[in-house]
Amino acid sequence: MHSVKVKGILSAQNGMNLYRGCSHGCIYCDSRSRCYHMEHAFEDIEVKENALELLESALRHKRNRCMIGTGAMTDPYIPLEMNIGHMRKALELIADYGFGCTVHTKSDRILRDLDLLRRINGQSKCVVQMTLTTIDEALCRKLEPNVCTTRERFAVLKQMQNAGIPTVVWLSPILPFINDTEENISGILEMCREAGVYGVMCFAMGLTLREGNREYFYSQLDRLFPGLKEKYIREFGNQYIVNSPDNARLMAYFHEECSRSGIVHDNEQIFQYLSAFEDKQAGEQLTLWD
Repeated sequence: MHSVKVKGILSAQNGMNLYRGCSHGCIYCDSRSRCYHMEHAFEDIEVKENALELLESALRHKRNRCMIGTGAMTDPYIPLEMNIGHMRKALELIADYGFGCTVHTKSDRILRDLDLLRRINGQSKCVVQMTLTTIDEALCRKLEPNVCTTRERFAVLKQMQNAGIPTVVWLSPILPFINDTEENISGILEMCREAGVYGVMCFAMGLTLREGNREYFYSQLDRLFPGLKEKYIREFGNQYIVNSPDNARLMAYFHEECSRSGIVHDNEQIFQYLSAFEDKQAGEQLTLWD
């Protein structure tokens, strides 16, 4: 861990990352890509020490309230958060200033802040986004070794449902020759149905690989699935988009099952939902981030 002072905390789309780097160890993580210009070891978490000061200033000076997003690059509920508490304090600010929020995580540590998520959702809107990749718990431990398993994430989705907090699931990534099966997709969608999720995001049955994360992913394939790296190289070369050979059939199955279950599965519609700020006290909904 190391600390830095930053010049800003909110992006143009009102997203924020309170930390930089991650200790979850997911073998496929795109945030390892060199294009993001991280100048320190990925597991050496960078703490933005003035993040809360910057966030409060940004919220105070915004002309219109909006949805604040977090978790796109770094999961806000890495273990370090339980000691530092940046995320909880950020949620307190979001609640105090009457903004909405959407939180993307793989961790059940989010339950620590259920009181604040409820508060935000009561006055505007709070959406919890959860990534699910496999119904196989043993495989989950290989793919995402330092974070809670799929079953534990499913339990989080159920608790959010009970608390009246809407949820979105990211069905991603689906790794060719590893979890790209109809049985896996079916099992995840059954969890989504039972948990009453609003929608499921899925761009393709595959993953992305580029300089930085490709090398790490291949090193983990060598360790966990001997011989599979060579198959990836033969099949995909240095492609950025790496889709399952069964992508077309599995995507058709995915859309069919979501339609049958009443789960929103149009990515653009879900993005619009995530960005739409609601003022429940005034009965208003705005479809712009700001």
